[in-house]
Amino acid sequence: MTDWVPELAARIARDGRAVLVTVAHASGSTPRESGAAMIVTARDAFGTIGGGHLEFAALRIARDALSNAVTPASWLVRFPLAARLGQCCGGVATLAFVAVDTCTCGWLAAAAACLRTATPLALVSRIGGAQEHPAQLLVTADNVTGSLGDAALDSAAIALARPRVQAQAAGAALVSSPTGDATTLLIHVVLPADFTVVVFGNGHVGRALVQVLGALPAKVRWIDGRDTDFPASFPANVEIVATDAPEDELAVAPRGAYVVVMTHSHPLDLQLIETALSRDDWRYLGLIGSQAKRNQFEKRLVARGLAPGQFGRVTCPIGVRSGLAIRSKEPGAIAVAVAAEILALREAIGSDSVASRPVSITGKLTSNRV
Repeated sequence: MTDWVPELAARIARDGRAVLVTVAHASGSTPRESGAAMIVTARDAFGTIGGGHLEFAALRIARDALSNAVTPASWLVRFPLAARLGQCCGGVATLAFVAVDTCTCGWLAAAAACLRTATPLALVSRIGGAQEHPAQLLVTADNVTGSLGDAALDSAAIALARPRVQAQAAGAALVSSPTGDATTLLIHVVLPADFTVVVFGNGHVGRALVQVLGALPAKVRWIDGRDTDFPASFPANVEIVATDAPEDELAVAPRGAYVVVMTHSHPLDLQLIETALSRDDWRYLGLIGSQAKRNQFEKRLVARGLAPGQFGRVTCPIGVRSGLAIRSKEPGAIAVAVAAEILALREAIGSDSVASRPVSITGKLTSNRV
C-alpha cells in the first residue's frame, strides 16, 4: 500500500511530528509482510502492521517516544511473537521506528510526486547510531532526493537501492551499513498502486461491491449516468463519475484495470462489453449475469463482427470462480464473491507486476444471477 505517504504528510502538517513504523523484516508466520507501514501520532494512528499484541506494543513504543522531550531519531525492535507477545503465529517481526517532523519530512513531497507519476521508489532510512535527526534518502531509477548525512554512505545506499527499484522488488529489507559504522539501512521499496477497479452501475450490487472494495488498497472509479442515485457517502478510495457516455471511461482507464459491468440496462451492458473488448489489456473484464445472458451477448457480438473466441475474455457469470461456494442472490454476497474473484486473480498475476494481458475465467457455469 502507498496511502501512508499522503497520510504521513497530512499528520505532519497537522501535528508537527509522527513516528513511521515499518515491518523491516519478517520471518516465519507474521501478521503482515515486510514493508507494511503504520503512522503513529500522539492522538491517532493510520494503517496497520497486523493488529493484535504486536500493533499494541508498537503503538505504545511510538507514543512513549513522542511523549519524550527528545524523540529518538530511529531504532529497531525485534519481536519474537510467541515468546515476547504470546501470539500463536510464532514468527519474528522486526519493526523499524523512524521519527518524522516538519524539519525532516522534505522527502515526502518527492515521494508523493513519484506516486502521482507512477514512479517506483526506494526510501532508505538510516537506523540507529549517533543521529540527532532522522536521515532519509529517496532513490528512483534516475533521481535521488535527500541524504543520509554522509556522501560515501549515500553512494553506497544508492547502489544498494536502485537495483531493487528497477526490479520492482516491493517490500523492506535491513542491510548493515556499507561504510562499517554502527548504523543499519532500511531499504523500503514502494511501488505505485496499480490496483484500479472500474465499476459500471450504481444499483444494489454495484453499491455493495463499492463498499467491499472500500476496504481494499484499490483505486475505484464508480460510473453511472444516474447522477442523483449515488449515495451521499462512499469509501474514501472511490471516485464517482456521473456521465451520459459511460463507454468513454473505458478509453481512459489505465492498462491492467479490473472492469466490472453491472448496470441497470442489458443494452448498456452489451454496449460497454463491446467497447471494452476493443482493448486487450484488462486484467479482468466481468459482466454480471447468468450463463444464458453470456450466451446471448456472445451471439449478438459475433453477429456484429466480434472475432470468434474473443468473448472468452469476459468473465460471466461473475463471482462463481472466487473459490467460495456462494449461491446467495443477496447483493452483499455477490459483492463479496466478485471481490474475492478479483483478489484471487490479482494474486495469481502478481499484485505488483506491470499490467498484463487478462486472464479469462470461462466455462459452462451455473449462476443464480439474472
